[in-house]
Amino acid sequence: MPLAPLSILPRSVMGLAKEVAKALLRRPVVGVSAAARTPDGRWLLVRRGDTGTWGLPGGTLEWGETLRSCVVRELEEEGGVTQTTVGRLIGVYSRPDRDVRFHAVTVLVTAEIAEPTRQPINPLEIREVRLFTDDELPREIAHNMSDLLDAARRGDGEAILE
Repeated sequence: MPLAPLSILPRSVMGLAKEVAKALLRRPVVGVSAAARTPDGRWLLVRRGDTGTWGLPGGTLEWGETLRSCVVRELEEEGGVTQTTVGRLIGVYSRPDRDVRFHAVTVLVTAEIAEPTRQPINPLEIREVRLFTDDELPREIAHNMSDLLDAARRGDGEAILE
């Protein structure tokens, strides 16, 4: 027997369903970004496919994943980095207007990395990977994250990420 069309469900049930969907779909997303440097002090940035701008490597936390393993995975997927030592927590940022796609809560950590040895896994998402000296860094960082990179460059943060 086929299910009844949604149009015949009582208005109160539809209203409740809309509220539940809104609550489930409109939650902040937790992600991590890495202020990653090589031992000689160069910063790893990735050129994003969606905006064409340079940004910090990072992404959203997956179910069952620790922040530390997320940093390592994202640096490998986006930056082609296979050797990472996760450093300290710089800060947790939650400005809702930072990313137009969703409200992200971004955990920014430092990482010491070896030079990239692979291409990004998804070339549509990440178009290019490059190491920058302090003098070469772009003025603007994707998703309004210049303040995050500035905090890492100042050496903010002290806690060890676990």
